Amino acid sequence: MSKIQLKPGTMLYPVPAVMVSCSHNGDNNIITIAWTGIICSDPPMLYISVRPERHSFEMIKNTGDFVVNLPNKKLCKALDFCGVKSGREVNKFEYLSLTPEKSNLVTSPSIGEAPLSLECKVKDIIPLGSHHMFISDIVGVSVDEGLMDEKQKIHLSKADLICYNHGEYWSLDETLGFFGYSIRKKQKIKRERG
Repeated sequence: MSKIQLKPGTMLYPVPAVMVSCSHNGDNNIITIAWTGIICSDPPMLYISVRPERHSFEMIKNTGDFVVNLPNKKLCKALDFCGVKSGREVNKFEYLSLTPEKSNLVTSPSIGEAPLSLECKVKDIIPLGSHHMFISDIVGVSVDEGLMDEKQKIHLSKADLICYNHGEYWSLDETLGFFGYSIRKKQKIKRERG
């Protein structure tokens, strides 16, 4: 296969598309973030990268916390809106009729309509260039009870999650495999879709 050389760029796709909720002095906001990911399992940690000129930047910096809300297909339009409209101009919770739910361990609210929310406390802020990286501990996780089974196993495949793929939002409809399936023996490949 022949390849064409391109200039360096942000071509690591697809990536999560998340709605980060934050609050400062009674002002709630939601910012869409695609530059995010897990950076440690134990302790559980993630990062978000935010441009300093964004309204949410100072809010997160001042409070030291935020909530990463995983959007589903129903929230796709709201996800896009929160990425193109500034919280300086519009109250996104009110405009989009989203519910700011009280979080358990951070001051920032979660989005009630999101199927899964990760409460985060900032450990460090690293200036990188166009964005600053907020390295954060995941201190709490809230999940829609409809995604849990009787054994308390989470089934995110039922959440209709979406991702961001080079300027477009995509659904995650099809399971292609599971961790370790490439080396499992055939008789053990049967796995409950979850």
